[in-house]
Amino acid sequence: MAKTVKKKTTNQKTSARKKKNSRSKKSSTWKWTLFKWAVYGAFLLFVLLAGYIGYCYLTLPDMQKAISRTREPSTVIMAENGSDITKFGNVYAQVIAPDNLPKNLTDAIISTEDRRFYKHNGFDAWGFSRAIVMNIFKKRYAQGASTITQQVAKNIFLTPNKTIKRKVQELLLAFWLEKKLNKKQIMALYLNRVYFGSGLYGAEAAANWYFNKSVYDLNLHEAAILAGLLKAPSRYNPIWHREQALARAKVVLEAMKNHGFINDAQYKEALAQPISDGQKYRVAGGKHFAQYAYDMVNEIVGERNDDVLVSTTLDQKLQETAERILRQKIAGAKGLNVSEGAVVILDKNGAIKAMVGGVDYNQSQFNRAVQAKRQSGSAFKPFVYLTALQYGFSPNSTINDAPITIGKWKPENYTKRYYGNVSLTFALANSLNVATVNLSRELYLKDIAANAQRMGITTHLNTTPSMVLGTNNVRLLDMATAYAVMANGGKSVYPYAINEVATHDGRQLYVRQEQPQEQVIAPTTARDMALMLEAVINQGTGRRAKLPIFAAGKTGTTQNYRDAWFIGWTNKYIAAVWVGNDNEKPMNKVGGGSLPAEIWHDIMITTVKDTPTGNGYENISADSPENDEIGDLIEQTEEEDPDTIGNLIEEIQ
Repeated sequence: MAKTVKKKTTNQKTSARKKKNSRSKKSSTWKWTLFKWAVYGAFLLFVLLAGYIGYCYLTLPDMQKAISRTREPSTVIMAENGSDITKFGNVYAQVIAPDNLPKNLTDAIISTEDRRFYKHNGFDAWGFSRAIVMNIFKKRYAQGASTITQQVAKNIFLTPNKTIKRKVQELLLAFWLEKKLNKKQIMALYLNRVYFGSGLYGAEAAANWYFNKSVYDLNLHEAAILAGLLKAPSRYNPIWHREQALARAKVVLEAMKNHGFINDAQYKEALAQPISDGQKYRVAGGKHFAQYAYDMVNEIVGERNDDVLVSTTLDQKLQETAERILRQKIAGAKGLNVSEGAVVILDKNGAIKAMVGGVDYNQSQFNRAVQAKRQSGSAFKPFVYLTALQYGFSPNSTINDAPITIGKWKPENYTKRYYGNVSLTFALANSLNVATVNLSRELYLKDIAANAQRMGITTHLNTTPSMVLGTNNVRLLDMATAYAVMANGGKSVYPYAINEVATHDGRQLYVRQEQPQEQVIAPTTARDMALMLEAVINQGTGRRAKLPIFAAGKTGTTQNYRDAWFIGWTNKYIAAVWVGNDNEKPMNKVGGGSLPAEIWHDIMITTVKDTPTGNGYENISADSPENDEIGDLIEQTEEEDPDTIGNLIEEIQ
């Protein structure tokens, strides 16, 4: 049977063609619209990019002026008695000239820092691509891509902040340098200004310090050590980390051999060359403080050509005492798994009399007194009680220390004991968590945070219920400042480190002016807080800090004993102590009432002789009807429940 084929009519064919043409036109229109928007977008992006580059160019520093500085000026940081703490910058006058570059050191640096230095125009596209591939392959930052010219631009003209603007300006300056200067001049700038650790800028200064000789007298092995320093000046310091420095120098020598700067025989000969002894390193206190003061000088005075002397507030005797006691106490804390600590001591005017940023500056330049942000635990509680006093509570007002549940959170006292109605003085002295939480429910959390920040806390505070037990991150210096306000009758305190900056010929560049003190909290509130915190030491969790004179303070411990604090004052000084581990690993039951309180006591006891007697509030009584039964118990354990504090961070509303 033959199939019947149904033919399309003429009208059907015409209709199909129209639909096809319509679809084609719509498709073409859509593609054309997309193309136009792509062109507009690309043009807009180009305009924005060009505008941003133009902005970066217009905000560049004075390049001619910066180039004219042949070396980094020296900055001598002095204690209040006039003795030197340390020096920064190029303290040696000799400058490396472009036509007299030290070959050993120059070759060593080029082989490790920028082996295509003589081939690129400021930016090494090949080196940049290679570094990107290497970093992707290793899944970490394994290799840098900045050329020596870019490093010169960054070191001379720009700040170390890692921003897009700085990177763009760095590249613009690198191109400018390559256009204005030859390679020898760029290398000379680099050698005279690059940082070699130990506060030293410039190769001549580094050669004098580390090897007690001129940069021109360095053998190849010593030159390789200096070149190796540039990767990590602290880690490869040949005085304090000799083995690491030698291992790094071997890597530099291998790179020199691989890139044709030396042959196999010279490589083996260099490894056998002796290393000269550096200048005798005078161990003086205050290295972390000196770096802090140096950074302040750069903010106060800015760009400078003259060598300067900086007169600071540091009491060198007190500084060395604080360093020694912290170091001894940490070293003696066997089995407690504590490796680091920090101390800040202020007077009532805010002058920093001592600052210990860590156990050993030579091992770590990280300043835990000002750079670290850690949870404060119960050391934050005074802000809660201070706010309560402002609301009309008194030290003898009662608060209920009874179990409470807020959402998923059930705070507990460390001893798992509860004392019913207790006075505010008793609750603070014995650091009762539940009583403090109950008290905070009578207050506005934003008022507690506002008080803390008015008194000196500069970090962000999350106003959640967890705040009252110290789960926000704070700085040690800030906590010392806030407590200083209470010690100062409620008047503002602004910490400072520098009294004067002057040139060697006596020309003053900066003289500190006294800051007007504002009444941050009422004098009566400051008085009541002083008496309540005196009870912490006399009959509460801070008994190990007790002195034969008036002293007030507070302990603090955080989750799993990751941080332990003691902050307090006498009529002369305010001191803050923190101990813990940089990696935040838990300590072995080290609380604020133990090691930190002992460190605080041992430092402050050395100042008792010169401290006025009395507490300044002889006519005021802080009577409390409760006995110190809980104090006896907690003194043998610790004041907080570290295991519950971490739970406060959870969402509990």
